Amino acid sequence: MSATSFSNCLSEDVDALAGALYSWCAERSIKLRSQQGLSIASIAIDLYHAGYQTQDALLVALHERELH
Repeated sequence: MSATSFSNCLSEDVDALAGALYSWCAERSIKLRSQQGLSIASIAIDLYHAGYQTQDALLVALHERELH
């Protein structure tokens, strides 16, 4: 994999995580830099590593997690 390809993949990963996190926090009026925002960020990263690698998949997984 070239450096450019790696950079593009990394950028897409960050975009998916950030987009899901920003959406989640905005829906609940949670400040991203609050303790709750940081906790959700940690959960989102764990979910990403578990295979939820798009913004939509992450949001669905976060919503499902909230129900349990």
